[in-house]
Amino acid sequence: MSQFTKSITLKHLLIDEEKQIGLQFHPDKVIQALVKSLSRPKWSDKYGMVYLKNTKINRDAIFAAFKGVAWINCSYFYPNKPIRHNEAPPDIDSYRKRKLLAGYRACPEEYLQKLELRKYSLNTAKTYIAMFEKFINHYKDMDLIALDENEIRKYLQYLVQQDKSDSYLNQAINSIKFYYEVVLQMPSRFYAIERPIKRDRLPEVISKQDAKAMIAATQNIKHRCILSILYFGGLRRNELINLKITDIDSKRMLINIKNGKGGKDRYTLLSSSVLEDLRKYYIKHKPDNYLFEGANGGTYSSTSIKKIVEKAATRAGIKKKITPHMLRHSFATHLLEAGTDLRHIQVLLGHNSSKTTEIYTHVAINSFKNIKNLLD
Repeated sequence: MSQFTKSITLKHLLIDEEKQIGLQFHPDKVIQALVKSLSRPKWSDKYGMVYLKNTKINRDAIFAAFKGVAWINCSYFYPNKPIRHNEAPPDIDSYRKRKLLAGYRACPEEYLQKLELRKYSLNTAKTYIAMFEKFINHYKDMDLIALDENEIRKYLQYLVQQDKSDSYLNQAINSIKFYYEVVLQMPSRFYAIERPIKRDRLPEVISKQDAKAMIAATQNIKHRCILSILYFGGLRRNELINLKITDIDSKRMLINIKNGKGGKDRYTLLSSSVLEDLRKYYIKHKPDNYLFEGANGGTYSSTSIKKIVEKAATRAGIKKKITPHMLRHSFATHLLEAGTDLRHIQVLLGHNSSKTTEIYTHVAINSFKNIKNLLD
């Protein structure tokens, strides 16, 4: 882009139920003259840009007209989200085979196929399907292709009135955009839809003493191992659920986390005390494939892990509500307080950006210890 002083951005538009190419640019006589040379360009007051019919001929004409004159930004026009090659496709056949209530509008088959082809994680696939089905059943009498920004905003307003969280609203938006941008290949059709303002909330943590008290108060060896790995390894709940026996590297004292958030692999710490408990647990329960398995085999229940954490907190005399993710936050915070380099913590947590890890500097108490209290 550096060689050009002019630029033009392509956008997907749907006007009168026909796909159009939106041309967004700053006022410029040269660009305006080139736009007029294209086939039947029109102006949209609604979108505030010039547009023309989305055909291969018109797309080729745009690139030919602006070649060597302006940089064409296609990031909004051509989806390029990579397929996760190291993940198996999610098993969502149960959604195809389920019995539906009369009048219920199910997720389109092409939606399910695209989730499988792009190898989204099972949890993400389930969330997208559930959220999109709530949306399409809200407008069950309308053709999906006819829905525009106004209907989306009304639906989001309806969710806000139901006091849904920011996270819920973002998931709803993501599921809707996935259909239009990925399934129907219409990237950024709803680019004007506002998301909730991002709030900078600090992670909730517990003290090192409380974390150890929760583990000590848990007599069930399986439950104790689950708590220990969540805290001493900083795992997400879904990462723990998908751990296999072979992911425990006792020689190197590491836990190999495969297909974590974003499809990333990483290693985290394995303490000697946790390894000792894991060996006792293995002798007693003899898991077959996954490290922690359900009563009938397969992966352990996510809800069960949540209950294990809550019961352990109650037994340890902790009054506030404790979640599995708080143990992960506490792991990172306590490492930082012990002097561990922030870059090392970033690697252990599997964060893409160091800025995500830096949030723990706001809750680590060692940064406040040298500040003299005015009352002292």
